[in-house]
Amino acid sequence: MHKDLDTYFSGKKIYGDDFGLEKIREWFEDEEEAYSELIDEDYTYEFHGLNKYHFYSKLGHKSFKKALLFGGAQGYEVLPIIEKIDEINIVDPSENLKNDRLGSKTLKYFKPSIGGKLAFEEDSFDLVTCFGVLHHIPNVSLVISELARVLQPGGLLLVREPIITMGDWRGERKGLTKRERGIPVNLLRKKLTGEGLKIVYEKKVVFPITRRISLNNRFLVMMDSLLSTMFSWNYNYHPKNIFQKLQPGAAIYILEKK
Repeated sequence: MHKDLDTYFSGKKIYGDDFGLEKIREWFEDEEEAYSELIDEDYTYEFHGLNKYHFYSKLGHKSFKKALLFGGAQGYEVLPIIEKIDEINIVDPSENLKNDRLGSKTLKYFKPSIGGKLAFEEDSFDLVTCFGVLHHIPNVSLVISELARVLQPGGLLLVREPIITMGDWRGERKGLTKRERGIPVNLLRKKLTGEGLKIVYEKKVVFPITRRISLNNRFLVMMDSLLSTMFSWNYNYHPKNIFQKLQPGAAIYILEKK
């Protein structure tokens, strides 16, 4: 741990982004199966409504030949558009969160490298999804550059990430893994647009009230979008009281490779 974390809790730097390989390795080992250990057999994917409203409704009739689900686990995130994708590839560290098939599709799995490099050629995919994954990873900048590298020109990168600390990561937090922490929204946006990616759509989402009820219901997703917009001015990367917590907790981006 860094002796002084004020810079990171203030949102001026991304904690972990400057780690060396040994610290990255320790982080990787902590997170490898951490998420799978938090969910039970009755788990239901909880973001279909949010994804449909903010991502898939924007794609129109567009179809994809080859998709990469970065941190995609069982692949549930693309269920709403699965028939529009010819080939689905998933990079995920977990051995416990795998499906042989999803709908009519066979899923191809790949293990991520500890250093963050992806084992794919440049311009390999016309769709890349990254839903709630970067905040589990230390070297965010390198991973974003890799996602951009393997995306084809004209291809789309869909990103959804927490933009608040999610509590004090120096201690145990109920319902969260040891290492996860949100990414300051200005830094996330800067990293994404610095890789030859053009923002097609962006939105702050996941207001605390609607998040507690459901983000699988279209009406609640619309309400969440409205509340998140209304309280965007109250953004605090590390909220310290109830009032500061009245803010959107995540950001959504649809990006196109130039």
